[in-house]
This record gives sequence, C-alpha cells and structure tokens, in this order.
Amino acid sequence: MNRSVVYIITIFMIWNISSAVKATTEDEVRKKDEELQQRMDYYFRFQNISVPWYYLAAVDQYERNLQDVRPDIPKRESIISIQFSDEYWAGAFNPRKDDKLPLSIKFFGGKGLDGNGDGLADQNNDDDVLFTLAKYISNYGDDEKKFKLALWDYYKNELAVNQIMVIAKLYQKFETIDLDTHTFPVAIGYKFSYDNTWGANRGWGGRRSHEGADIYAGYSTPVLSASYGVIEVMGWNQFGGWRVGIRDNHNSYHYYAHLESFEEGLREGDIVETGQVIGYVGSTGYGNKGTAGKFPPHLHYGIYKFNGRTEWAFNPYPALLQWEKEARKKR
Repeated sequence: MNRSVVYIITIFMIWNISSAVKATTEDEVRKKDEELQQRMDYYFRFQNISVPWYYLAAVDQYERNLQDVRPDIPKRESIISIQFSDEYWAGAFNPRKDDKLPLSIKFFGGKGLDGNGDGLADQNNDDDVLFTLAKYISNYGDDEKKFKLALWDYYKNELAVNQIMVIAKLYQKFETIDLDTHTFPVAIGYKFSYDNTWGANRGWGGRRSHEGADIYAGYSTPVLSASYGVIEVMGWNQFGGWRVGIRDNHNSYHYYAHLESFEEGLREGDIVETGQVIGYVGSTGYGNKGTAGKFPPHLHYGIYKFNGRTEWAFNPYPALLQWEKEARKKR
C-alpha cells in the first residue's frame, strides 16, 4: 500500500479514536453535571425553615459514601442514596416490611411518610425518602446542636455525626455539592520524589508498618491540601511531628506529617480548598515536641477511610500518581 495512503489512514484512525475519547469524556462530564443538578433540585425542594438544603445533602452524601465502600450495604440506584431500614420505615412490629400505606405505617410506629401526595409512603421513592428525613430533622429544632442530636439519635456513632457535620459545613461554605477535585499535595513547581512505600517496616516507637507515602522535597516546600475539607486536628504528634489532619466530603481523612511549619493563620476547624497551602515540608517528629532532623525532609501523606463502623488506612500511591499527572497538565 502507498505510504501516503497508509499515513492518511493512520491519521484518520487516530483522529477517530481521539474524537471518541473526547466524546466519551464530554458525555461523562455532562452526565455527572446533570446528576449533581438533579440532587440539588431535590435538596432545595425539601428544605424548610429548620432544615437547610445542606443538611439534607450532607446526610445523603454520607450514605452514598458508605455504599461505595461497604459490600454489606446494597447500593441504592437512584438520585437520592438515603436508605431507611424496613423496621424504621414500616415499624418494628409491622408484619408487612414493604408497607406503603401511611395509616398502617403510623399504627405500627413506623416513620415512613408520603412526600409527593400520591397516598403512598414508598421507601423506594426519592420524594418520600427525602421528605421523611426532613421531617425527622425538623422534629428536633432549627439549630446546629439540634441537628447533631438528631444525627446521634439516628446513627449512635460520634464519628458518623462528625463526618456529616464536616460535609454540611463544606456544602454551606461553597454553596455546592460539586467538591470532588483533588490535587498533588506538594507544589508542582518544586523538586520532589516519591515511591510506593506502603506497608514498609517502621521501627521508631515500636514495630509498625508504613501507612502512607513519603514525598521527599526540600525544606520549606509548600504542602497543599489535596482536597476540600475541614481541619480536624493540627499540632504536634511524636510520630508525625507537626502535622495537619483534614477530613473531606467522601469520609476520608487526609494526614500531612513531618511539617516544618504551618501556613500562617490556619486553625483547627478551618475550611480549606483543594490546592490551598497548609504548611511546609520539614523533618519533624520521632520524639518530643520540637524534635527535628532525624531523617531527610519529606511529607508523609496518608489517607484513612471511615465506613460507618471503623476507620482504616489505604495506599495513596495510585491516587498520587493520578493527581500529579493532572496537576502537571493544568500547570
């Protein structure tokens, strides 16, 4: 076959593949935007004077997060992810666990309500589910303390309450639920190196494994928040030295350790954005407050996931590779 013909065919194939990839990406983005807008429409429709939209959105996101990591919880394939148990919805002594009649549900002490006026209280209907949640929260009052009490009475778990409050604060602050962007936790304009050291042995302070990734960089290299989040802890830790812990809207806790110093003005409870400077690379830790220089300067970065029961560490290395690639592309 003529070389010029082969060249033209090759270029045409590459163009077709590139166009297909671009179209797929654009379709995915459009689909995601539509889903986010549908969720926002629901939250605004069922908010009320005592239950702002971001309370509903926070509970819904928390439930969505659990379903993403818990194989024992069925994933609700709908716009809203909130799931009530049969006992809660229909009543513990109701012989019909799938009861949809408001009168009999109420008779047996169930909490399920009709949210769209069709005469049924269907826990598979998003209107009914979100209306039931809004009514439950409303019964407690109209301030943050009452909302936290409502969450405690329902989940009976302090970590769950804390996580939902973090999500609510983020949604309230940024007035959106689209807070999924991430970035590499060390400024791209500086020299750094890292490898997959997950699970490596650590000896100081007793036998333990490495729960994170070490990103080696020079002293004072800016450390960035990898996500949107709320600063949960900030200060000295004998293992991590000066460290910051940030919880995001996906039930993940981001741990930044061995810092030389914190960004001026940051405090526990502050809300941070993706890419915001939170501190600077150092070599602190492995001793009493102020200990430094026992190892080369680097950032120890770890991620811990909360599944509604326990919190565990997972390997951040694959995410770091992806975030570095994206950050360099943007730069």
